[in-house]
Formats: sequence, C-alpha cells, structure tokens
Amino acid sequence: MSPGRLLSLAHFTVMDADPVGLVEAGAAGGFDAVGLRIVPPFPADRIVEVVGDLPLQRRILERLRATGLFILDVEAFWLHPSTEVETLLPALDTAVALGARHVLTVGNDPDRGRMAARFAAFCAACHERGLRAMLEFIPYSALRSLGEAASFLAEVAPADAGILVDALHLSRSGGSPADLAGHDPALFSYAHLCDAPARLPPPEAIRAEARGGRLYPSEGGLKLAEFVAAFPPDTPLAVEAPRSDFAAMSPAERARRAGAASRALLRA
Repeated sequence: MSPGRLLSLAHFTVMDADPVGLVEAGAAGGFDAVGLRIVPPFPADRIVEVVGDLPLQRRILERLRATGLFILDVEAFWLHPSTEVETLLPALDTAVALGARHVLTVGNDPDRGRMAARFAAFCAACHERGLRAMLEFIPYSALRSLGEAASFLAEVAPADAGILVDALHLSRSGGSPADLAGHDPALFSYAHLCDAPARLPPPEAIRAEARGGRLYPSEGGLKLAEFVAAFPPDTPLAVEAPRSDFAAMSPAERARRAGAASRALLRA
C-alpha cells in the first residue's frame, strides 16, 4: 500500500504484459490497483483482446481477488473522426464486468462539433453504466492543454465526466501544477504520475518522449511535489511511465522500480 495515496499501475508502463501479467506486475510493485487497456488507441495498435473473451475476463478477476488489487480505469478510448460510439459499448460493458471505476478517453477529431456530439454520447453511455469518463488532454491530440480540455468540457456539459491530468502532458503543453488551482478539484478523479527532464524537447519529439522516453518519479526535473500537492490528498495516482530503455526488463521488475520510486516521492 502507498503512504497516504492510492497508487495504480497504468498498463502503458508495462505495455508488453498481458492483462493477467499486468495484475501480477502491479502486485509485485506494491500497487493498489491497475489500469487496463481494453481498446487500442489507434486501429493499427495491437493489444490482447479482452472484450468478448469471457475465460480471460474470469482469469483477470481471479488474479484481482487473489492479489487484492482492483481496476482503477480502462483505456484508451480515442475519439477519432471515424469513431462510432455504438461500437464501444461492448468495451464499456466489459469495464463494468471487471469492476473498473473510470474510463479514459482522448479527443482526436479536428471537427469540434462532431467530437462534441460523440463525446457527449460516450459520457452518457459511461454514466448509464456507473463509470466516469475521464478526458485526457495530450499535446498531439485535438485537445492539447488543460485549458482546452476544461473549455471543451464546459461547452459540451456531458453527463458526469472529469479531466485526467498527466504530469508529462501538463508540462509539455506549457502548463504547470499551479494551473490546477483554477479548476474544480472534483474534476480530477485521479491523475497520471511520471517524470521527465525539465527542459522541453523539440515539438517533433514530444510524442516519442511520451510513448517511451519517460522517467520514474523523482528521476527527472518535473515539479512533482507541487503536482501531487495540487490535488486533494485522497486523489489516486496512476503511474504511467513507459521506458524504452528498460524494455529488456520484466514487467514485474519495471513495476517494482516504478512503485518504489513513486512511494519514495510520496514519503518525501
């Protein structure tokens, strides 16, 4: 258990782990929960199919019970121009069956009206199932900053939804932890924690850094103490820190290192 904060292991930190292996890695790293990828962000992305595989879902639930972990969120529901919300409903039903609490989504449609309509429909479907949709801003998506995500949320006014703030994306979008004070804390059901060099990379390198060049907490120069303190003290933190330099390590070893670094940050 983490000191004063619930810690979750985001799947992207150990993306090569299958869903059962993700739970086992989370337990090995001393995490309280995991975030499970059940939808590929882009059509070409490859994941282990959980939706529709009832035997796999039963194995996931068995490992969750055995380890005492739970699923904090499922992801990653990117709303592209071609996305049809109806096709995502089986994934939302799977999230409910696995006991997930939140659903991470990203707006990635240049047509703002179309994206707003689909986001509203998606949030309504989540709300009907007792799930909270969490909108993540990413510098290389259609909603690139905290301000843009908050404005979009206010414009759409969907059924219960929040904003997912990732420490790296906040930094790389030109924001800082101080920006969070201008928003309702109830928006932030949980946050993504990682570290990176303080100096911003060139714009063309931001995506590559996010997908494989992150660091574990307190190994870089982001203002993580201020970032953590900007949220209410009971806000869960999901460690999302994919590292290509650690690709040869087992998921369990990466989870141990990520968990130890995160707990050290929280103790400090």
